[in-house]
Amino acid sequence: MLRTRPLVCLRPLFRTYATAANPHALVFLEHRDGAIDSASLSALSAAQKLGGEITGLIVGSSDEVKQLIPIAQKLQGLTALLHSSSPQYATPLPELVSPLLEKILSEGTPFTHVVSAHSSSAKSILPRVAARLDVPAVSDITSVEHDTSSNSTTFTRPIYAGNAIATVRAPSSVHLKFFTVRSTAFKAAPAGSSEVEAKAIDPVQVADPPTEHIKTELTKSDRPELGAASRVVSGGRALKNAETFNSTLEPLADILGAAIGASRAAVDAGYADNSLQVGQTGKVVAPELYMALGISGAIQHLAGMKDSKLIVAVNKDPDAPIFQIADVGLVADLYEVVPELVKKLNSQ
Repeated sequence: MLRTRPLVCLRPLFRTYATAANPHALVFLEHRDGAIDSASLSALSAAQKLGGEITGLIVGSSDEVKQLIPIAQKLQGLTALLHSSSPQYATPLPELVSPLLEKILSEGTPFTHVVSAHSSSAKSILPRVAARLDVPAVSDITSVEHDTSSNSTTFTRPIYAGNAIATVRAPSSVHLKFFTVRSTAFKAAPAGSSEVEAKAIDPVQVADPPTEHIKTELTKSDRPELGAASRVVSGGRALKNAETFNSTLEPLADILGAAIGASRAAVDAGYADNSLQVGQTGKVVAPELYMALGISGAIQHLAGMKDSKLIVAVNKDPDAPIFQIADVGLVADLYEVVPELVKKLNSQ
């Protein structure tokens, strides 16, 4: 929950940067509960596609940063690590973190690219900094290639709810390129054996910040996190109400060790929490197994799960759009299929 007051916007200064022969990426590493987010590890993998040096950046409170430095130093692909700690960075609000990034990326910076996961936080921070520096930002990319000879970078990104792929090229005249990464398009970078050098950066304190963090409310669950789960069981509006949604999906998810997801219709009807929504306006997932139960397959839902390796759909409507992308489709009543499936799995 955020409390805000009017913010006076200043016209950004135009800056110039020295052209680098080889790419050097700055990767914004997000974290939670003492661990680096898997989406940020995917962003690190994307940065490796540029073929140059990679510096990681961690911001947070003093205790958080101290805990994360040894972990980040061993990440495969990093060549250096920057870190900055401040009580203001305990919750990375755009108004508080942006000045630090602007300082790091000031005139004479060695960096040619700024990379992050396509997270709620980074989607607010990176475009803000890019605007201040008067450079473009490309969001939600699924591939990246850098041509060292021309110093241009080419990206692909889904548009029109994933029904088309746009190819975007940032030419050599754009010396600093910002982009966010769709985590499902890249594998998470693993830990390596060697440690990179870590360097502290003085924080940029914001006096009288315009935004204040009040509290964070998280839905706690013993199941895998939806965005990173290898198996997902999702339910739609056909599950009638919240009680039926939980009683039907939870036994199956427990047996499979799966995360639970929901269609937008199910979330809007109050069957499931908003954090479980899969789709264009929710989370984008690409698990090994995605089970769509009672989901018709609206275009915005398909945009969030159609890259799953194996899609299993159960729906009474034989003309449901979900069957067009399903690898395994069953035209049946989910209230008969799911209990029977649970029974069969329990007997294994």
